[in-house]
This record gives sequence, structure tokens and C-alpha cells, in this order.
Amino acid sequence: MHTSDEPTRLESSRRVLVLLRAEAGRVGRIRAVSEDCPLDAGGLALVWFEDVRPADSVAWLATLVGQPRQGSEGGKRLDGAATMAIAFHADASADAVLERFLSVGQPLELRKQAAFWMGQARGERGYQALKRVVREDEDRRLREHAIFALTQSREPKALDTIIETARRDPDAHVRGQALFWLAQTASRRAPDAIRSAAFDDPEIEVKKKAVFALSQLPKDEGIPLLMSLARTHKSYEVRKQAMFWLGQSGDPRALAFFEDVLRR
Repeated sequence: MHTSDEPTRLESSRRVLVLLRAEAGRVGRIRAVSEDCPLDAGGLALVWFEDVRPADSVAWLATLVGQPRQGSEGGKRLDGAATMAIAFHADASADAVLERFLSVGQPLELRKQAAFWMGQARGERGYQALKRVVREDEDRRLREHAIFALTQSREPKALDTIIETARRDPDAHVRGQALFWLAQTASRRAPDAIRSAAFDDPEIEVKKKAVFALSQLPKDEGIPLLMSLARTHKSYEVRKQAMFWLGQSGDPRALAFFEDVLRR
């Protein structure tokens, strides 16, 4: 048996280290890693900066957004890595910077990155920012991405906002995407909300996307609902979609359902 005098950590550290690789005065790579992560610099010099104020760290990382990576081909930028590193700072300045990146007028890809990390790492304030996006932003593409970002949030109210978007967004495509992501949440509220859309949404394409979303649920939840739609929905298109996804499921209950239909 191996023994050691070193203490064993039962939980990983919540501290994150921000590592930069620079050459000729320009940053070429940014990594944010757990304090517990073993590091191998590959023989390169590693210089530690101690006692950096979080707000100063956030402000400096923000200056890298929009900058090309040193030595990169095709003009690759540091936006994604810098945005992630900013998001992991335990400081309110990180929220303000991410909200700036999320604002109207910024490049769409930067807005998407900011939205993702607001959901992933910024708690209540991140949730509030995403809620404003899905309710107010005019860019359909960003609203769709914000719904995905809400699935990354640990805030309980995030699910309410996804369901509300699935019901009320003025764009049918966004409502359909909300239904898809709702199915991925594994929430107990998802099946009823998706089933309601299959019956109540005014657009047939959204109804069909609701059927697909039901097919993404765990089978013990999705298969009975698909069989119910295939039997009772007044729309031929919805019934056909339900039958199709039942056929794709490979579930024995679906086979029994088809046998029953054929006997009739």
C-alpha cells in the first residue's frame, strides 16, 4: 500500500491560474487552469506574477480581446481564451467587462463567447444579462446562443427563462431552439412544456421541432409522449413526425405501437 505524508484533497481547489505564453512582447496563448493542475512548461522559462489585483488582471486581459495571436495563421484571435480567463475572476469587474463584450455593436462571435461564459461562470448577474438578451436583443442568432448559455447556468430561474422563450419569443426558429435546449436540461418540467408547444404553438414548424425535442428526452419520458401525439394530435404533419421519431428510437414500446396501428 502506498502511503504519503502529503494531505489528500477531497475537493479540488476553486482557485484558477491564468497562464500566458509571450514572445517578442506579444501574447500568443492564454490558458486558465485549476491551481491543482500539474504544469509542464516544456523547458521554457516560467515567470510568476504575485499579488496582482483581480480588477487589474481583468482590465489587462480585456485589452487582448480583438488582438491577433502572436504567430497565428489566418488572423486567429485571443478572444475566446481571454474571455474565458476573465470569466473565472472572482471580481465584479469581470461582470462589467463581459457585459460590455455582450453589448450591441460588438462582433457577433465575441457576443456569443461572452454570453456562454456569463452562463457558465457568472451566477446571478450572468443570468440577468442573458435574460435581457433573450427578451430584448434583436439579433436572432444571439438569442439562440443565449438560450444555450442559460442551460449552463446554475441559477434556478434560468429554466423559467428558457420555457418562457419557448412560449413567447416572436421568432419561430428561436422558439424551436429553446425547445431543443429545454430537452437537454433533464428538468422534470421539460416534458410538459415541450408537449404544450406541440399542441399550442401557432407555427407547424415549431410543433414539429417540439416532436423532435420529445425524442431527445430520456426514453421513459419521451416514448409515451410521442405515442400519445401519434395517436391523438389533430395535425397530420405532427403525427407523421411522431411516428418517424418513434421508428428511430429502437424502443420495444414503439414496435408494439406500430404493430397495434397495423392491426387496425
